[in-house]
Formats: sequence, structure tokens, C-alpha cells
Amino acid sequence: MRRADHQPSRRAFLDVTGAMMAAGLTAGCTPAPARQHAPTPGPVPATGRHQAGITLPRPAQAHLLAVVADLGATVAPGPVLAELGQAIRTLTAGTDPRLLGLPPGDLTVTVGVGPRLVRTAGASLPGAADLPRFSRERIAPRAHGGDLLIQICAGDPLLLPAVASALLDQAGDRVRERWRQSAHRGAQVSVGNGLTAPRNPLGFLDGIVGPQTPAEQRRDLWLTGPPAVAGGTLAVLRRMELDLPRFAALSVAEQEAVFGRRRASGVPLSGGTAAAGPDLGAKTPDGRYLVPADAHVRRAHATVVGAGLMLRRSYSIAAPAPGLLFISFQNDLRTFTATLTHMDVSDALLPFTTTTAGATFLILPGFDRRRPLGSPLFG
Repeated sequence: MRRADHQPSRRAFLDVTGAMMAAGLTAGCTPAPARQHAPTPGPVPATGRHQAGITLPRPAQAHLLAVVADLGATVAPGPVLAELGQAIRTLTAGTDPRLLGLPPGDLTVTVGVGPRLVRTAGASLPGAADLPRFSRERIAPRAHGGDLLIQICAGDPLLLPAVASALLDQAGDRVRERWRQSAHRGAQVSVGNGLTAPRNPLGFLDGIVGPQTPAEQRRDLWLTGPPAVAGGTLAVLRRMELDLPRFAALSVAEQEAVFGRRRASGVPLSGGTAAAGPDLGAKTPDGRYLVPADAHVRRAHATVVGAGLMLRRSYSIAAPAPGLLFISFQNDLRTFTATLTHMDVSDALLPFTTTTAGATFLILPGFDRRRPLGSPLFG
């Protein structure tokens, strides 16, 4: 595979992978009985109507590696995607020797294609539109857009580089990597109604509101047509640096006013439960909104924006700078663009963020042995 000049060499990759494995073995010798005897997570089916790694498993795994790449200008997407789908089936089944003996556990791999490839199949198809630019962005050219997204998730972080290496080797010199990002999520916290959510790097519970029920997912998450994309969805991927020192300097009350929720519990400042959502009309006796006008939960609220729900996930990252990797899934790109446009006006959270990478992808419908990955679109 041809890599960008700033990408690590294969030897460097193997050296890093070896160091990660050694670190994992060393950590296993420390006093952590619960971790040593923790059961291996169960497998997640790779085939079906939808790709794994979106609504399954639930909750999402703790570790993620996102790889964004380009296909060569003359490369046909169909054969590459079909080969990737076959490799995904063997990797998630644990029968691929490129796993180096690691059990796959709850490994999932989710594949999406960027607007350039979608337009080759149809200019009016969902996913054919590029992600527009927004304020508070500092995105290098190679970190904007891309032809291919490979999202790898697992409870065991050692799987991520091995799986990425296997898939990229499978694609060979037909693809060129743009950038990759490793990230992780914190422990799940109960928010009521049988739902859980992790904390983001700013200490607040994240991703509480979204299409949770099958009816909400049919309405706002999954594409229902045209037939070539039915069962897929649209993803937005953004990497953000966070001004952690400046946010940490705020009082807890000031931090809560930024989000519109209590830091400890996730409960909206209007009261109730975290899962129930905020009462945006609730006021104090003197007429002030309990959820401030510029609070994040108000500015990003679907009913205020006039858009659908997003399935949102935020992952913590340590490099290239402390921050988060944001991923949203929705069946209409306007759901994301209208929300961020509305936030751009006065969202109190945005001044603490700088976006350094961004792209949108059509997450392909599910696949199986008889219907290769991507075949309805590029077959």
C-alpha cells in the first residue's frame, strides 16, 4: 500500500505493534484480578442487513481505530470492497492468521465510502455531497474528505493495529492512507430507562440523546432507499482539539451552564432524568431559562434545530493533541450540517474546540456471502 509521506513505515508500525503487545503482557502481570479473569466479549455478527459497529454491539466497544484512505483514480471500488468484506468475515470469525493468535472477541469493522466514489455510482445518491467547511476549523488538506473509511472497534485495543494492517494489506497499492486516529471511550454510566453513556474528555456524559428505539432508527438513522443504499447510513467524522486547561478553569456551575447538564449525573439543568432530555421552556421564578440560551443541549437540540436525531459517539484521544474524535450516524447529512450551523451562532461549547480533521461517508449496507460488501452500489 502506498502511504502518505508522513505515515509511519511498515517497520515502524511493526515496532509499535510489538511494543503495544509487550506492554499488554507486562500489564497482565500487575495486581488486577478482575481484569485478568474478565470473560472475553461475545462475537458480533459481521453480516446482516446493516453493518456491525453502528447499533451493535450495545453499548459500543471501548476502543476504536478510524482509518481514512483514498482509492487510486483508476481503481474500481467494487473488487476492493468485496475483498475487504471477505477479510472482515474471516477476521471477526477469528480464522484469519493475520490476527496473530488474538481472539476477536467483540471485534467489528464498519466500512464507508466517500462522496467522490458515491458520485461515480450516482450524483443524486445519499452520500454524494461533500461535508462543507465550518468555523473553528484548522484542517490540513489531507485531513479533509477521503474515499474510504474503515472503522475498527473492539474491547481489546491490541486487535486494532493488527486488523488495520490486515485490511490495508488486503487492499494493497490500490489505496493510499490519508490519516488514522486511535481513540477510546470511558466506562458506561447509567442514565435511566435502561440506557448508559460514557463521559467525554470534559467530564460530562455524552451521547445521551439519539435514535434509540427501532422506530427512531427507521426514521432518523437507516437509509431506506434507493435500493443500492438501503440499510446503510451516513457518517460524519471529525477530530477536535479541546482547550482542556481553559475549560477546567471554569467553576463546576459554569461548566454545567456550557453543557446545560449536571456534570456528575447528566441530568438537565431543567431537572428530571438524564435520559428524559431537557425541558427547554423551564424558567426560574424571575424568568430566566434554567437551560441557558447558549447551552450546548439547547443549541444542538433536534427540535430547536428542526432536524432529525443523530446517533452520536465521542471518543477521547491523546494525540496528536488532547481532544476527541466525534462520529455521528444519520440518514440525512442535513441533520448534521443544520445542527452545526445552528451551534455556530452561539453554542457555548464550541469556543473550547478546534476541528483538525473532517469527512463524511456513506456507510454501506450490510453484506453476506452471496451479497459482497458494496455490491448493490458498485457491482
